[in-house]
Amino acid sequence: MTEIPASVGFAVLTISDTRDETSDRTGPWLRTQIDESGHHVVDHGIIPDDIGMIRAKISAWAADPAIHAIITTGGTGLTGRDVTIEAIRPLFDKEMDGFAAVFHQVSYQSVGVSTIQSRAMAGIANGTYIFAIPGSMGGCKDAWNHVLKDEFNRDHKPCNLVELIPRLKES
Repeated sequence: MTEIPASVGFAVLTISDTRDETSDRTGPWLRTQIDESGHHVVDHGIIPDDIGMIRAKISAWAADPAIHAIITTGGTGLTGRDVTIEAIRPLFDKEMDGFAAVFHQVSYQSVGVSTIQSRAMAGIANGTYIFAIPGSMGGCKDAWNHVLKDEFNRDHKPCNLVELIPRLKES
């Protein structure tokens, strides 16, 4: 059995047709939060709202043993170009329904019933956690500060996602 990692390896992907390295705020913010939490960012990028490109990037990262978790930001809304969910969901071995439930509970405190416009979701593919969160700064902050930060703290009790990393590929 693999040991519980001392530091979780993350990949951060901004999915947007309109953002680039200079206009993206959520990707850099997430990378800073991950580093400040004692983890490390193995890779990051920005790609357009394209199902094939999203799926290829996520699949490649999920196959990298240095990456334990992937966070995507953007493309979780309801418009025709919001295709993150359609790109990622088929890759899942397991979906984490609880993430969406908790995210919406937190988001409701920030934006009220407008939280229904987000299709934030999470799952596991090839032993790698994948989280698809909104591209808004508020959505990113809600997801990281009120859900993911604690779940990726190996001291969080009664349990946390870090403890499960060695067991995600069990059969």
